[in-house]
Amino acid sequence: MTLGTTIGERAASPAPRGARLAVESLSKTFGRTRVLKDISFDVRPGEVHALVGQNGSGKSTVAKILSGLYTPDEGGIVSFEGSPFDLPVTPHDARARGMAIVHQSLGLVDSFTVLENLRVGRLTPTGPFRRIDWKRERAASQAVFDRIQRSVPLDALVGDLSEEDRAIVAIARALQDATPGKGLIIFDESTRALGRRALEGFFTLLDEIVATGTAVLLITHRLEEVVDAADRVTVLRDGAVVESGREVAGMTEATLTGLILGRELIDLGDRAPLPGLTGDPVAVAGVTGLGVHDVAFEVRPGEVLGLTGLAGSGYDDVPYLLAGVSKATSGEVALAGSTIGLAGLTPSTAIAGGISLVPEGREHSGIAAGMSVAENIAFPQTSRAKRGLLPFSSRGERSLADEWIERLDVRPPRPDAMVGTLSGGNQQKVFVAKWLATDPKLLLLHEPTQAVDIGARHIIGAAIRDAAETGTYVVVAGSDENELALVCDRVLVFADGVIQRELTSPMTPDDIVAAIYTNGARARLRQRGGADAGGSAEGAPAPESPADE
Repeated sequence: MTLGTTIGERAASPAPRGARLAVESLSKTFGRTRVLKDISFDVRPGEVHALVGQNGSGKSTVAKILSGLYTPDEGGIVSFEGSPFDLPVTPHDARARGMAIVHQSLGLVDSFTVLENLRVGRLTPTGPFRRIDWKRERAASQAVFDRIQRSVPLDALVGDLSEEDRAIVAIARALQDATPGKGLIIFDESTRALGRRALEGFFTLLDEIVATGTAVLLITHRLEEVVDAADRVTVLRDGAVVESGREVAGMTEATLTGLILGRELIDLGDRAPLPGLTGDPVAVAGVTGLGVHDVAFEVRPGEVLGLTGLAGSGYDDVPYLLAGVSKATSGEVALAGSTIGLAGLTPSTAIAGGISLVPEGREHSGIAAGMSVAENIAFPQTSRAKRGLLPFSSRGERSLADEWIERLDVRPPRPDAMVGTLSGGNQQKVFVAKWLATDPKLLLLHEPTQAVDIGARHIIGAAIRDAAETGTYVVVAGSDENELALVCDRVLVFADGVIQRELTSPMTPDDIVAAIYTNGARARLRQRGGADAGGSAEGAPAPESPADE
């Protein structure tokens, strides 16, 4: 199949012989909405095949069909090594064939040991008393680690492991049912919480596994992972395939962005200091608590300040200490002519003082999935309204929601839509809008674009910068060097609980990584993968149809 083959011809083509996984004419309908439309692609032995698209494009639906959570519409075929699955796929059948899925954030249970995480769902009671033969379970677990030539203590709690060791455990668990050199691992946004060094270690191990013949389907939002590590890529847009099995060699992140969006992305560009914004900076002084010690810095008018560092360096503790979510033993914030003491600060007092926090993890820290978009966005206003009988008018609530739905391009643009029915990227837009709508004096954000697609990332990034340009002091704590380079004017790098270095714009993701890891620059994720991100663009043009998301 050549790159010049039309999209329609690709979708209709039969899966090639020897495919480890073949998906043919897969569709899925919910009510009157068809969310997948005749999806076809294949994954070959010994390759990393990326599946990408915007939030809402259908990637998660494909993953849920392959995991057996969803039943596809009639007519679709999912085959493994030429043998079709009975649909819906059952975990037992998938496991028997050597197909495993590693879910978002690795899908591990922090309170379980490594041994328990590996063998959960596989423990087999024996004998008249139905006891677990833990000696046998330990031997089976150790055999998997020996196979991948890695070592992690079996009795260690997963919550106490390093990021890299957690990734090793997740991969080992996925591999244990596959014959060496066989099988398929599906990674569904599994790397979203990994820092840079853990990410590099993850792909080093993945490359070793793929070299034996095991296949990988990589579902991801990180364009670098596709360009650096994938052999081929399938792109979904609005539930349909727009590129199936396209070779990644020679592809750039810009080319891939065009394929995903159906258009070129507007560059936010470098930003000079705004001469029209005057006023005193926000002064943070003497912050001590959790993993930080006597931290002090300023946030200047009109700028976005970034905080980053290695895991455990303390940079990600700062937003929670400043917002009163975590308890500081000392420190203060000078903001808008008043000084707020951090010792004893509560979230409600911080909000009343003009400090708003967008924490990491919308699923458990701020989105009410069972409430509407309008209710979520207006919640901080309704919860603090002074009129008890009529806290906040429904007209005001809808007007507020309409404004932010338009500004952040929330899809679908319906204030009454339940947030739990939205894609992850649109949920994140609602989450950010909820706190931007409070018009805070100081806005603190932790990983604001984690696990969202490139389009949503730029929309959220533009909203953060707009807030700074209109007078809000903004601090972004994050581990994603690409996000920080996109939105920040300055970046403070933490080590051992204190500020170690300061970077100023213009800065590149490589500059940020080099500052965090003083022993070296950002390494390529997989040496066997596609061309360097900085290489020449591929000759084939991006699709011309406009993106609908």
